[in-house]
Amino acid sequence: MEKVAIIIPCWNESLTIEKVVKDCKKAMPEASIYVYDNNSTDGTAEIAEKAGAIVRHEYQQGKGNVVRRMFRDIDAECYIMLDGDDTNPPEFAPEMADLVLNKGVDMVVGDRLSSTYFEENKRPFHNFGNTLVKGSINLLFKSDIKDIMTGYRAFSYNFVKTYPILSKGFEIETEMTIHSVSHNMHVANVVTDYRDRPDGSESKLNTYSDGFRVLKTIFRLFKNYRPLLFFGLSSLILFIIGLCFFIPVLANFMKTGLVPKIPTLVVSCFIMLTAILSLFTGIILDVIVNKDKQAFEFRLQQAHANKVLLEKSDD
Repeated sequence: MEKVAIIIPCWNESLTIEKVVKDCKKAMPEASIYVYDNNSTDGTAEIAEKAGAIVRHEYQQGKGNVVRRMFRDIDAECYIMLDGDDTNPPEFAPEMADLVLNKGVDMVVGDRLSSTYFEENKRPFHNFGNTLVKGSINLLFKSDIKDIMTGYRAFSYNFVKTYPILSKGFEIETEMTIHSVSHNMHVANVVTDYRDRPDGSESKLNTYSDGFRVLKTIFRLFKNYRPLLFFGLSSLILFIIGLCFFIPVLANFMKTGLVPKIPTLVVSCFIMLTAILSLFTGIILDVIVNKDKQAFEFRLQQAHANKVLLEKSDD
């Protein structure tokens, strides 16, 4: 098992990948540097290999698919993941690795938003999107993650080998953040600098389509990880709507003893029943989620046992 593995997902980053690999070697000369090429057509893989990286390939398109492959292939005590576009300075990697190796942190988030991100990033909608996503997740999951969308992170062996990756694209960062806070994993923030892409290098992130996918992921994971709150809120909204329909009918009945608006009464009853069903759906799913969290703790123990065996085999 390797001590530290630096893993770099790449797609058409020929302008920057050589510098990124060399900077990683300078920052952590003891680490193995892996570049996972995702169907690049500009010679990214060849440049990375000449710079001294171990180059591997993932042919299913999408960052989520690349991260899944990296996590499956590599066994290390600490994983440092950063982008190949030279926006994440590797000099912060030793501090992040120290938190994983010596402080028992499961995931370290490279926090760009607290440093130079808003000055360096020239795309206002990206800035707004990062702020919106961070606020939404911290509110819904009662967390304190400083930068949700960053690709600059460090992971423990236990995190990597127990994390079920479902996302295929750039929403992977959102998914792993919600997974970690939902399962009470130890998450730390390290403030890092951010450099905007050099001239000629273009972002692969589409502000609107990928932004919509990220919001869709938040909605899906909120429903999956906190079903009681999700369906409880739905139940409350439906109950209020049903009450709005029912109150005029009740008021008229109290006044005249008649119910002239039978269809309105029927609609209000159906809405109230739907509210009750939504509430009980949330309760049932919450029990299932708690059972899954118990099973996850056993998977963590198994991953730790596998890590110990790998370390003994290396000795």
